[in-house]
Amino acid sequence: MKATVKWVDGAMFVGESGSGHSVVMDGSEEVGGRNMGFRPMEMLVLGVGGCSSIDVVSILKKGRQQVTRCEARIEATRVDAVPAIFETIHLHFVVGGKDLDPARVKRAVELSAEKYCSASIMLQKAGVRMTHDFEIVPE
Repeated sequence: MKATVKWVDGAMFVGESGSGHSVVMDGSEEVGGRNMGFRPMEMLVLGVGGCSSIDVVSILKKGRQQVTRCEARIEATRVDAVPAIFETIHLHFVVGGKDLDPARVKRAVELSAEKYCSASIMLQKAGVRMTHDFEIVPE
C-alpha cells in the first residue's frame, strides 16, 4: 500500500491513496489550520469505522442475511497528554434489514473486532481499549 500526503499551506494537507482517491486534512486554528478538512486523528477513527463496517456487511451477506443498512457510530477518547493518543474507541453498529438474526449480527460484529478488522486489531494491540455493540432497526 502506498500513499502521498502533500502540504498545501498552514496546517492543510492533501492525502492521495495508492488507489487514486484524495482527501483534504486540516489542523485546528491553534496549530495554524483553517478547519477546511478532516483532522488526521478523525481520519484514523473513520478508517476503523469503515474497516469494521465492511466486515460486518460482508459477513452478514455471506450468512444470507438481508442487510440493507449498516451505520457505525463511533465515540473515541484521547489521553490528556502529548502525544494525545486514543484511550478508548467504541463502535455502535446500527444494522437494518429484513428478518435479521440478532445472533448473526452479534457474531458479525465480534468477528470483525476479534479477527478481521486490521485497523481495530492494530489499535487494540497498541493499547487502545476497543468496544463494540449493536442494535437492529427494522427496515
